[in-house]
Amino acid sequence: MTFNVLTAEISHETNSFSLHRTGKGAFMARYALMGAAAIVERGAENTELAGFLDAGRGHDWQVTHVLSAAAGPSGKIRRQAFDWLCEPILSKIKEHHYDGLLLGLHGAMGLDFCEDGEGELLRRIRSLVGNEMPIAITLDPHANVGKQICELANIIVSFKTYPHIDMRESGQHAGEILQRAMAGEIKPRTIRVSRPMLEEVNGGRTDIGPMIERIAAARKYEKLEDVFAVSINAGFASADVREVGPTVLVTGQGDFTAHTAFAETIADDIWNRRFEVLNNYLSPTEAAAIAATYNPAQGPLIIADYADNPGAGGYGDATDLLRELLNAGVSNACFAPIVDRAAVKALQAAKVGESVQITLGGKTDPDFGGGPLAVEAELLLLSDGKFTGDGPMIHGLHGTFGPSAVIRVGGIEILVVTLPGQILDLQQFKAFNIDPQCKNVVALKSMQHFRAAFEPIAGQIIICDSGALCTPRYDRLPYRNVPRPIFPLDQVDM
Repeated sequence: MTFNVLTAEISHETNSFSLHRTGKGAFMARYALMGAAAIVERGAENTELAGFLDAGRGHDWQVTHVLSAAAGPSGKIRRQAFDWLCEPILSKIKEHHYDGLLLGLHGAMGLDFCEDGEGELLRRIRSLVGNEMPIAITLDPHANVGKQICELANIIVSFKTYPHIDMRESGQHAGEILQRAMAGEIKPRTIRVSRPMLEEVNGGRTDIGPMIERIAAARKYEKLEDVFAVSINAGFASADVREVGPTVLVTGQGDFTAHTAFAETIADDIWNRRFEVLNNYLSPTEAAAIAATYNPAQGPLIIADYADNPGAGGYGDATDLLRELLNAGVSNACFAPIVDRAAVKALQAAKVGESVQITLGGKTDPDFGGGPLAVEAELLLLSDGKFTGDGPMIHGLHGTFGPSAVIRVGGIEILVVTLPGQILDLQQFKAFNIDPQCKNVVALKSMQHFRAAFEPIAGQIIICDSGALCTPRYDRLPYRNVPRPIFPLDQVDM
């Protein structure tokens, strides 16, 4: 029997503390691709869509892909933009019969009228298809998975890697479970357990630390006859919502008492090891001191500004780390990105090779990561900001920083951009005539994803907390909606 399956991808990680609300333009700036255009761009790469299509080919589905859309992490999505994203999916459902739905979502999408964006999308879909149609979704493991999502989606599969390199695999996994559900072989549902924490203490790192053992246990449990997927979600601490924090999900059937007991053992381990922090967060001054005396014989020093990560909703314009690197006289270095639309516009009026006086970054909220930095710079390059990834995470995918410029201040080449973006691929330097492999020091804005591409070239990696919006010092953030008490804001006993 040939099944008709509707697929779609909508992704946004919403930082509740960001001053920037997210509208339609933010999705258009990153990508909002309809049907065939989405398949051309994303259908053969490391994406959930590629995994959906793999499953579809394997089972001879009739696949209708509606859209793939994502905006960079930022503030709450405006209602008008959310309705615009939902409309083509809901219209297709009204027009045609489908045997199942397969959706690539994030799990930490917040709206200006609702905390649970994915839950609201699923609620609207269920109002049209009823409760019998199987719905499978994939999630980023930084999802804050609430009860509503588990009630409305039969099948949930989260990525099992951070850095995320298994999106395609996860998409196919979800598709294979959906096939069995549509065929009537299984009747899956998903249970969840959680703990009173903002997030798993290391953000769900899977390259080292306790998540390695947890993922191994999850894969082993998935081999049982009535278990189809185990998802361990670290949560997203920059979401000020009621259902925040780490969750363990089991998609299965049969003995849910046993499934819940297994999930509780993983959740207990997350709780019991909540003080085992893997990262050593250096101040900008400490990071700059290491950079000033670093010997690059084994490869460049990679400095990751954890706190100003655009991949978690950071503004990308914090200046404190750059200021300290300049004060320390660091040379043969590069820094990316600094998000500053006004600076890029001013630089476009100059000629390559000219010396310019410019005020850089720190304009969004100087209380987080430092205020504007006045510099004298040499303009090295003007660009449209486009790049194509070639690393493990975004190989073959196109991205853009918008109109951009490269300047040199002292011994540091700085990429100044219009659109925020996390550094997770070498091409985000190389496309702008900066070769990070030839530098002594590479300073970049990212939490963990950078490791997939940059760890192989690094002589040493250090992590900096610049005090920007994504600082791990959560007591600096004005939480109002998370349940209290909650770790690490409060002392919590269990």
